[in-house]
Amino acid sequence: MAGVRRHSLRSVVKDPQLAPGGGRKLDLAGTWAPVLNRVRERLLAEGSVRDRRIGIILPVEPKTAYLAVMLAQSGAQVALAAPGALTQDDVAAGVAERGVQVFARSDSTPEEELEFYSEVLDRRPEVVIDDRAALIRMAHTTHPQALQDLIGASEETTTGVVTLRAMARAGALRIPCIAANDARCKHLFDNRYGTGQSTITAVLDSTNLLLAGKVLLVIGYSWVGKGIAARARGMGAKVTVSEVDPIAALEALHDGFRVAPVTEACQTAEIVMTATGVPNALPLEAIERLPDGALLANAGAVDDEFDMLRLRERAPGARLVRRNVEEFRLAEGRSVFVIGDGKVVNLSAGEGHPVEIMDLTFSVQALSARHLLLRGSEMDSGVHLPPPEIDEWVARQKLESLGVSIDHLTPEQESFFSDWEAHA
Repeated sequence: MAGVRRHSLRSVVKDPQLAPGGGRKLDLAGTWAPVLNRVRERLLAEGSVRDRRIGIILPVEPKTAYLAVMLAQSGAQVALAAPGALTQDDVAAGVAERGVQVFARSDSTPEEELEFYSEVLDRRPEVVIDDRAALIRMAHTTHPQALQDLIGASEETTTGVVTLRAMARAGALRIPCIAANDARCKHLFDNRYGTGQSTITAVLDSTNLLLAGKVLLVIGYSWVGKGIAARARGMGAKVTVSEVDPIAALEALHDGFRVAPVTEACQTAEIVMTATGVPNALPLEAIERLPDGALLANAGAVDDEFDMLRLRERAPGARLVRRNVEEFRLAEGRSVFVIGDGKVVNLSAGEGHPVEIMDLTFSVQALSARHLLLRGSEMDSGVHLPPPEIDEWVARQKLESLGVSIDHLTPEQESFFSDWEAHA
């Protein structure tokens, strides 16, 4: 397309020689992603993404990398970037070797990460698959030239969808955006089962401690918080929930959990997991009430759910005691331990969601990108729910791959939903 910059720069990764190891991780992820493999077959057969430009901002780990490679194999021109804390260097090298432009290094600075995002936007993508609305905000502020070719975006996270809706209410959002996070095949599985398992796995693998019998505080009881609470209880933890939404708090109570304000709950909590997607969900004043040896982990979608800067100022003698585990000495000889530097813990200190879960999420993302490429010019600016046919197709493909059959409505039952006279 006229006006699109041509680039000699292919990729920026830490060490291209790590590509063989990253490639093996990609291949293994593909083994457990039957729906994504069917999406690739569909895209290849219809040619719907051939020579179309797609930008992606997601953690560079095997499942995300497999999505990017799958789109490239389907004929798309794909550029991928990520923050350093969420980048596996061998995977970055492996995906770059397979035809994707990659801008991601585990040792990147915040300034370099903005440059990486700029590289993606400078390639003038027609569709972006975004994380926390990072690219969309840049396109509407510092990189308005990207909007000339940008048809639309698909957003991965709850926090990003909140941002996009705020932009839409303010009249600032100039393109259609699909809230992929709101697809049932995304949040009911990714946020609940994926985060629930992977967050607990990251904390336990990082500390080598026992969960059974410990008091665990979950701050936030949306789908992420529900997943963590359910799995922690299943492993023998005594779970307390803190909430600001009275309905969510009431739901947690009826699910059998203790409900209490954050500052009160922190007096006995041995493990605290934030799951809110908002800043300062766990204030320093509450951290100071924790018992000696308490663990802190952020399962939410923003990096400052608890204030690491103030915590470092409060406890200047911090030290790394295990990989991904930092000790902070507080008053009277007490310590708290932060897992994964306060960043989203299942990625900063773990491998992220199980691949079978991300098979659903990334199939939704790929088909949302396809929908925008085919229909985006007909859509109004604003935030749109994913087309229901995407959810249904992904779910049916997953069930089929598992050898599971289900029933179907009869014509008489279908008429019950459409014909009011059938209710007589």
